[in-house]
Amino acid sequence: MPTTATWTIEARDWDDPQGASLRTAQRAELDERYGCDDHEPGPLPSAADVSVFLMAFDPDGEAIGCGALRELDAASAEVKRMYVVPESRGSGVAAALLAALEDAARERGWTTVKLETGAAQPDAIRFYEREGYHRIPRFGHYIDWDISVCYAKSLA
Repeated sequence: MPTTATWTIEARDWDDPQGASLRTAQRAELDERYGCDDHEPGPLPSAADVSVFLMAFDPDGEAIGCGALRELDAASAEVKRMYVVPESRGSGVAAALLAALEDAARERGWTTVKLETGAAQPDAIRFYEREGYHRIPRFGHYIDWDISVCYAKSLA
């Protein structure tokens, strides 16, 4: 996995305690941003359906970011729980995590990565567009979810 002077990216179990803390922080941030806790349709990701869970760590071993992949079908996966702690944003760790997730998808034979973000997350929208993702029609559980903004990237 990628390593720099400022962080290391590692595959971890979904139930890793530091990973759970990152996901809790993400949910709290999104709850505040949307003014409610009902901002994600469909089943929440779990150990049973997440194929890849990566975490980024600072030099002291503190978890500073995470991201996951959930298989959609034989050719595609969805990015889930992409999150970087506020104090590490702008460092490049999010781009490194996303690139590592894309590499993991390629290793599993997936040729497309999709994702959903929200209309109240312009920072995420800018990030994904900068990383080569293009907007697509809402898919899956997001089809009728007006706050959803969906993206995809071909890995072929």
